[in-house]
Amino acid sequence: MVTLSSKHPVSDEFRARIGASITDFLDEQGTILDGLDPATAPLLDRARVFTAGGKRLRPAFAAWAWVAVTGKADLPDAVIRAAAALDVLHVSALMHDDVMDASDERRGVPAAHRQFEADHRREARRGNAASFGRAGAILLGDLLLVWSEEMFRRSGLSASALERAYPHVEAVRTEVTAGQYLDVVAQSQDPYAISRTPAGRERLVEMIRTVVTWKSASYSVRRPMLVGAAIAGSTPDLMEALSAAGQPLGRAFQYRDDILGVYGDEALTGKESGEDVREGKLTLLAAEAFTRSGEAEAAELASLFGDPGLTTTQVERAREIISASGAREAVEAEIRREFDAAETILQTAPLSDLGRDGLQALARLAVRRNF
Repeated sequence: MVTLSSKHPVSDEFRARIGASITDFLDEQGTILDGLDPATAPLLDRARVFTAGGKRLRPAFAAWAWVAVTGKADLPDAVIRAAAALDVLHVSALMHDDVMDASDERRGVPAAHRQFEADHRREARRGNAASFGRAGAILLGDLLLVWSEEMFRRSGLSASALERAYPHVEAVRTEVTAGQYLDVVAQSQDPYAISRTPAGRERLVEMIRTVVTWKSASYSVRRPMLVGAAIAGSTPDLMEALSAAGQPLGRAFQYRDDILGVYGDEALTGKESGEDVREGKLTLLAAEAFTRSGEAEAAELASLFGDPGLTTTQVERAREIISASGAREAVEAEIRREFDAAETILQTAPLSDLGRDGLQALARLAVRRNF
């Protein structure tokens, strides 16, 4: 059991308990993998590495939604384990996302596919090292997805709580996968070409909003809250309020990530500063920059966008173009609008006082963070 406080909505104690729950589960799975073949050890080792860190915001949203229904500050162990399973699901998506984005780093260490690739090179194996790395990371992501379902099912929740919550667990898996595909489609578009007409500019921004809604907002905030509330036996009215608040809050959360992906401090984010520029990641920030820039600036940004070999000076130039266009201010304004919409709903929803305070504090942390 862990006691939650709205003064520290994601306390060190809470993080530690989430981490310990995942570690205990992975210990069990490690015994199974070792029994299959010791050569599977890198899968478990990397599962441990990538589930050990992170913001733990998804488990926190589930936990505080449970408090919002029950009014109790003491979180039972079964709820902790169920909430932790959502972070295992999150890491499974990260493994696949890093392969699709060809990312080099994750949480301050080489991305999983880069680590598997390094194994191949170090041991002078046959075949293509990069292909081996991608295959290893995809399989690790698949395994974590399977494990997240098993961890949730074996969390110790009552049969009735599982029955209430499980539709939301199933839905979030579908939503994040569909959202990821929509993101792949969006990333294949040419933002410079699309942004040269008024209709194209509107379509570009709307496309990104749709991706964010399903790839991030629902799976990062809305569904975790609905899972926690369903476990607690929430009323339909409260579920509706949490659903309505979760979507704009989740979008604000992702838009903050978009800003950090270009302007963030690498020491805090665990990702190379400006990585989104080198990857050519089409976010709301990038879309706004292309739509708001003049012809010369948009063309220059297009020449820099998506070049993995950019120098630090070139990344800084891209930042200058984005800032000068007014895109950063526009996204900050959108974050405020989405946050205000969510906060208004939380303020008037039929939540316990402690749960309301905790969710509002957590919402502020999610959208005002620098990590």
